[in-house]
Amino acid sequence: MKKNLRLEAEDMFEHKRVQNLEDFFRDLSERPHRNVFFYRICGYSLEIQKFISRYYEEARRSGVVIEGRIPNPSEGNLSYYNEMMGMEFQMNPGFLSERLGKWLPRMNQQQRQSVAICIYDVLDEMRRSGKNENMLKNAYIKFMCWLYYKFERIVNCLGDNKVPKILYEANISNYELKFLHVLSKAGCDIVLLQYHGDDEYLKLDPKSEISCIYSENGMAAFPEDFSLQMLRKEIVRDQQIQRLYGIPPELSRCTNAWMKGEGLKEVLLSGDARGKDKRFFYNSFLRIEGVEDKLTYINELFQFHQQLKNSGRKLVILEKKIPLPDMDEIGQIHRETYGSVEQLLAHLSANIQYPANTELQRLMVKAFVDVILEESQSSQFNLHKLTNQAVYLLCWLKRYQGPLFSDWKMSQIACLVYLGGCRNLQETLFLKMMAKLPVDVVILTPDLGNKCKLQDAVLFEIHNAESMTVEEFPDESGEVKVGTAAYHAQRELDTLLYQDSGMYRSMQYDKAVTVSLQTTYEEIAILWNQEVKYRPNFSIVDGTVNLPVIFAKVCGVKNAEVPQYWAKIKELLVENTLVVKNRPMVQGTDANPVKPFATEFLKNGKLQRAKIKNHKSYQYGVLREGMQEYILDKLQTLIDQRLIKGTFQNGTEYTIVSTVLNMGRDTIRLLQKFDFTKKNPKLVYINTTERMITLEDSILVMYLNLVGFDVVFYIPTGYQNVEKYFAKAMMEEHQLGEYLYDLQIPDFESPLSGVYQSLIGKIFKRTT
Repeated sequence: MKKNLRLEAEDMFEHKRVQNLEDFFRDLSERPHRNVFFYRICGYSLEIQKFISRYYEEARRSGVVIEGRIPNPSEGNLSYYNEMMGMEFQMNPGFLSERLGKWLPRMNQQQRQSVAICIYDVLDEMRRSGKNENMLKNAYIKFMCWLYYKFERIVNCLGDNKVPKILYEANISNYELKFLHVLSKAGCDIVLLQYHGDDEYLKLDPKSEISCIYSENGMAAFPEDFSLQMLRKEIVRDQQIQRLYGIPPELSRCTNAWMKGEGLKEVLLSGDARGKDKRFFYNSFLRIEGVEDKLTYINELFQFHQQLKNSGRKLVILEKKIPLPDMDEIGQIHRETYGSVEQLLAHLSANIQYPANTELQRLMVKAFVDVILEESQSSQFNLHKLTNQAVYLLCWLKRYQGPLFSDWKMSQIACLVYLGGCRNLQETLFLKMMAKLPVDVVILTPDLGNKCKLQDAVLFEIHNAESMTVEEFPDESGEVKVGTAAYHAQRELDTLLYQDSGMYRSMQYDKAVTVSLQTTYEEIAILWNQEVKYRPNFSIVDGTVNLPVIFAKVCGVKNAEVPQYWAKIKELLVENTLVVKNRPMVQGTDANPVKPFATEFLKNGKLQRAKIKNHKSYQYGVLREGMQEYILDKLQTLIDQRLIKGTFQNGTEYTIVSTVLNMGRDTIRLLQKFDFTKKNPKLVYINTTERMITLEDSILVMYLNLVGFDVVFYIPTGYQNVEKYFAKAMMEEHQLGEYLYDLQIPDFESPLSGVYQSLIGKIFKRTT
């Protein structure tokens, strides 16, 4: 009988080794010699995870997934089997085939015979290894119950062109391995997941005769949390994410694959010259660091710009920074509070609307979703911050989609040039998003000292050895500035002399942060006329100068010696010093052309810089550009830090704006000539009366301290008439001696009476 069944089931399946994991997904007709695969996987890689995910889906749809061991037949299972089949057992293939026909009637004859022979072979091997009849019968009944209760859905598919799949996750037992061996020989592909290595398996199959171990380069141990349950969650999440994309775009991107490394020359190529496959748009994502030749670089940029314009391509040029979205732009983005990334994307992606071209809109949605999902996987992930970043991306996309994509057609490739490189995460994400659209994204960082923060696996990078400062992209012939050889030689000499050498070029820096020094009273005179670079705690970090300044209040008169008191003050009245004597610098009743517009200049706590600079009341337009920005930076700092009482409580913030934007001519001139590495300007404020200083004076004093002035109050009365409007203690207070009242401030331009005679008296040990 066994011989006859062998003849009838002569097309038995052979175990073969795979060439690659893709072999598992080939139909039977595509496999030579009716091959099936029985493999165990004991190591991990990203490719293996992708394979397991795909294989799991196949097994779930048309196979069997076992998580944990196959349960032994229950009493109920055995009772039903006994009722239907009886407990008879014969050790021959014919009996096994006849029993299978009755127990699993959906199996065809070929399938029954194949399974019967495979069961017989396994039982026969057990008998030859010393197992008795009763043990063989128990194994037979266990196999029959497993076939019926766990694998009935695949036994009638054995031999089909689509090979049934079994995925097993556990340390396999002896009987389970024998049973899976039966199904493998009968026509199933089987994968065992052995998360803890191969040692336990090899105790059952020392020579790996039943299954093969899969290996590839780069495999590591499985992550501790890896499991099919974890994969299922990821699969569900992936399905949810696919729904976020909506209808997928027809076009796919081909970024940089067509490039040969010729830089801007290749960016000038038309879309058709880059590739012919209509399924793709061919764009570039390019960063060029440094310059090849300083003498020709500006001209090369100018010619690149002209050729792009002449070709009719859309072009956007950004310089040094991408301007932040204003409140109006942010207000146009519909957003809520989100509980998950998927929720965030589902809602925010609806802000992407481009009715002029639905294909382009789908590309935009996909690019946005891709970038935000990638960022959500970073170790610094925070949902609130991610929401803010997503809003920025949408604002910028709305701002630039018109200039880049108006009248867009399938083969058109726009160009986005960013001179200076990404400074922060928002800019990095935006350029990554744009590189997923029909846009050439070109990042130029000619100054090697300014590093671009963008990192991306797709980015094509060209590195040049020469470094050069380029302030703006040359866009019109009248504005093109090309340095001569002598000019660049001087710039290189500047770099050698003034970089990390302790020597500084005039007006080399345009950003500074003040650090108030804690000093003794005697040190004020010592430090007062020093260049700030020689003071303690002076430093330069990333182009920003840390300015050590004096901010002090001097109370009382030492030994009640009034002439010496005035003499000490006069010593401080050096060049570039403002002096205030009992009268306020500014009063609220003074004419102020800025005051009517202060509420327009400050919105939601932020200065509207463009509006301020373009307004007729703006008085600082004559100053160098760096100083104008510095003045506004420190005004914003004064507001943000709420250093003046009443800020954002009773409208004091508008008084701050109008006061700082209406400083006197002497103050403005001192700021214009202020070099952050040399001597800083000064303010000496003398108040011998009971008068409280005005709110406007308090604002100016605090502001000048932030800007970098040395500020000293002389209060011989010791009264608390300085601090009224300061939100916190900022000044270093020095108590000199006796409090004196109603002192008359002398004319510091003429010799101080009483000082000479007092000094003579001290020399000769007598008073005058």
